[in-house]
Amino acid sequence: MLGKKVSALIKTVFFTASIAAGAVFNAQASDVIKIGELNSYKSQPAFLAPYKNGMMLAVEQINAAGGVNGKQLELIIRDDNSNPADAVRTVEELFSRDKIDVLTGTFLSHVGMAVSDYARHKKRFFLASEPLTNKMVWSDGNRYTFRLRNSTYMQVAMLIPAAVKMNKKRWAIVYPNYEYGQSAVETFKTLLREQQPDVEFVAEQATPLGKVDAGSVVQALADSNPEALFNVLFASDLARFVRAANQRHFLDDLPVVSMLSGEPEYLDPLGTETPEGWVVTGYPWYDIDTPEHNEFLEAYQNRFNDYPRLGTIIGYSAIQSLAAGIEKAGSTDTEDLIKAFKGLEHMTPFGQIKYREIDHQSTMGAYVGKLAIRDGKGVMVDSYYADGATVQPSDEQVLEWRPKSADAK
Repeated sequence: MLGKKVSALIKTVFFTASIAAGAVFNAQASDVIKIGELNSYKSQPAFLAPYKNGMMLAVEQINAAGGVNGKQLELIIRDDNSNPADAVRTVEELFSRDKIDVLTGTFLSHVGMAVSDYARHKKRFFLASEPLTNKMVWSDGNRYTFRLRNSTYMQVAMLIPAAVKMNKKRWAIVYPNYEYGQSAVETFKTLLREQQPDVEFVAEQATPLGKVDAGSVVQALADSNPEALFNVLFASDLARFVRAANQRHFLDDLPVVSMLSGEPEYLDPLGTETPEGWVVTGYPWYDIDTPEHNEFLEAYQNRFNDYPRLGTIIGYSAIQSLAAGIEKAGSTDTEDLIKAFKGLEHMTPFGQIKYREIDHQSTMGAYVGKLAIRDGKGVMVDSYYADGATVQPSDEQVLEWRPKSADAK
């Protein structure tokens, strides 16, 4: 009889302890905001390794300051294999298995579009940090997706004044043959024709991403006898193209405008092969002197003993945006976040940005300048910051491109 009572008592104590432990676990879990992030880390390490560092620094700073609404941030990072289908499966796992509260990330535009479509169907908030395609916020935009980095339209619009000033009629174009490259080329043609109706596009080379046959591409472009070139290649494709072009003297005295080529991720590997005089968008971290960037730069160098890349700025600012949005919303509920992000303003290392209510696009800009060689390294010179708010299409144009159904529940 006594044995039965002891056994019952033990069971009661064990059950009570289990409930208490569960309560403690749930309390601990409720004190954490899980940020799920996926990206093409394996295929784009030059950009995304510094990007990851930027996210980590932001999380550490925010948590050290008390977190967001009294909760600590936790990053859960996954690779999307640079594949839309894999990306969607990974996002589903982040929500179902890892129990994330909010989603961000993606680099390649076609992958970002797939995740944005997932967010639309599943009614999940998604902050697209990096993919540049215009479709993200316009023709294929939706109420659940916001984007941090500027669009291809904005990047091209920053370069158009220089292209017009060159006053060249015969243009050649080279670009990676996927959503980002196609979007950039379509925008460049449209905007340049508006300013220079008699322009001719005499050659286009669309190359497989990461697999450019540089020699053949350069020869095909040279055969068209262009007077100027618009380049959209980046990463290893850019390095191979520049090397082949230099060897064939294709770039000698050829005016060039180029997207992304001033970003340290893609400029640093060029070294003494840097094509001087190109007008580019990029990130001259060594020549920026603003209070917000100086503070960020010092913190980053102290933490990682390295200099930042453009990816660092995007990763850092993505976490800043989420923290500001969650704080404003008071929760991680999807509808609360959508409401909070519309018109959200906060400070980044590039200055104040705002998420536009009309299309969910942030006003983050980029630096524009010319390439030069300094101490054997490629750098940007004569650079200035192009505020993203100044290179947006008109509201009327946005409303024409973004269907009303995009913002329906």
